[in-house]
Amino acid sequence: MTETASASDRPALEIAGLKFRYAGAASPWIVDVAAFTLAPGEQALVTGPSGAGKSTLLHLIAGLVEPSEGSVRVGGVSVFESRGGKRDELRGRSIGMIFQTHQLLSGFTAAENVMAGMMFGQTPRSGHRSRAVDLLKRLGVDAPDRAVERLSVGQQQRVAVARAVAGEPSLVLADEPTASLDPESAQASIGLIQEVCRERGAALLCVSHDPSIFESFDRRHAFAELSMSSVGAV
Repeated sequence: MTETASASDRPALEIAGLKFRYAGAASPWIVDVAAFTLAPGEQALVTGPSGAGKSTLLHLIAGLVEPSEGSVRVGGVSVFESRGGKRDELRGRSIGMIFQTHQLLSGFTAAENVMAGMMFGQTPRSGHRSRAVDLLKRLGVDAPDRAVERLSVGQQQRVAVARAVAGEPSLVLADEPTASLDPESAQASIGLIQEVCRERGAALLCVSHDPSIFESFDRRHAFAELSMSSVGAV
């Protein structure tokens, strides 16, 4: 008898036949990924020029955009089979996102922004603040009660990283996280993201056109080549 795979045995990310283009468009597919898998804790970089469709790929994985065809599974759970609040719960529980522009909540403190990332997670609400403060401290943010707009750009990114991993996701998606940084700062930033993901056991999928971070990843894929073959961990 074959035993059912445990959650830890399932790939963090499975993509099959994923295609997207805007409704009614006769243009080529913006996203066309035949197959892609990411093992638990694995880190991969997808490269390509701006406007190639990399951000759209991440939005599809997170269930923020509906595909034209295909499927995405995160931790063995189908993203597109759920709707509305159920999908929000899946996203909050299993997926962390780091955006190019951070997308922090203006007018809220650093700690409150991180706590927002735990709304759908497994941590009891009574422990949200202490967890947020501890995580911010680990990332070098010593002013958890300061409004995020009063933090430096570097500190804001650390808050964004903390928010992405606060809910103990199995998968972290990073969208051009170093686009506004100089090469030296970019190296430090991506190193921090990778380190935190390793500590938390989260897989990391980063998309970027920044050549300064390419060598930080052992596994790299050109966006244009993803549809040519099945790629991923065995």
